[in-house]
Amino acid sequence: MNREEIMINAAYKALVEVYEVSAKDKLLILTDVHSRTIANAFRDAGAKIGCEEETYEIDENKRPLKEPPEELLKMLSGTDVVLNILNAFPEEIAFRIKWIFKVEEGRHRRLGHMPGITEDMMLRSVDVDYTKMKSAANSLIDAMSNVDKIHITTDEGTDLILGVKDRPFTGDVGVQQSLECNLPCGEVFCAPLETEANGVMVFNASIGDIGLLKTPLKVHLANGGITKFESEDDKLVKRISELQNIDEDAMVIGELGIGVNHGAAITGNMLEDEKALGTAHIAFGNNEDFPGGGKNKSKIHRDYLFYRPTIVVTYSDNSKHLIIRKGKFDF
Repeated sequence: MNREEIMINAAYKALVEVYEVSAKDKLLILTDVHSRTIANAFRDAGAKIGCEEETYEIDENKRPLKEPPEELLKMLSGTDVVLNILNAFPEEIAFRIKWIFKVEEGRHRRLGHMPGITEDMMLRSVDVDYTKMKSAANSLIDAMSNVDKIHITTDEGTDLILGVKDRPFTGDVGVQQSLECNLPCGEVFCAPLETEANGVMVFNASIGDIGLLKTPLKVHLANGGITKFESEDDKLVKRISELQNIDEDAMVIGELGIGVNHGAAITGNMLEDEKALGTAHIAFGNNEDFPGGGKNKSKIHRDYLFYRPTIVVTYSDNSKHLIIRKGKFDF
């Protein structure tokens, strides 16, 4: 198959296996000129399934958008599945959040949110074996059931203990677990207790809005909050301090995520990075919409990724189990 055919095949697999699209569904694609080829692949895949489809392409002359255009809102009527396939302009975060809320209002819709998706991601981490990925995710979720404490270490110096009692793990591989699912998908995650993260993290892969890390960043935590950033790169410390100090809760732990996508690569784009097998990530900031009742109300949510975690869990009966050894599942 040529590149175009592989992308259509990847889109078809995602529509069927992740979003459970059938010929009975009406599909709405929101896109822009930058993502047109990917949107076309999903449009062609939808036609192959036999579902009705409409596409709305954002007018570049009206960007950055602050509000969902009226003509776009009118297209929501009767829609079953909405796919956001567009460039991830930071100036449009407010628009994207408002649009997501509109999509989720009232009608039971499935949402595929993929700001910043690229053709390479389509070929690499969307065109994957979803049965294999779901199996890995479900096994990990089962292993994390009834966990009270999590101890994370790495050879690079990470040594962190998280409290997660009554904060369940869930996965993003399919809409049966959530009405919204990113593409590429492939992570298992939870909202840790906001006051029970203690220790140090050494991040050496990538950070949201920063990209790939050339120099590791060390983050000290006490009672769930960041107490200090450290790095040999002073500019990195200054930049991340500026980005993270948005509000009080932005400095508080919001997520532990573990990648299960065997096709995902680390490129500096967190949409894909956080799904990569052999990695884990900690996010600081908002987690209100997480299953299990996250309480962090920050205006932001930023992911920090690291390689090859070793994870030991303590269950509610005080038994311990090694779940991941240097990035490899141990169950």
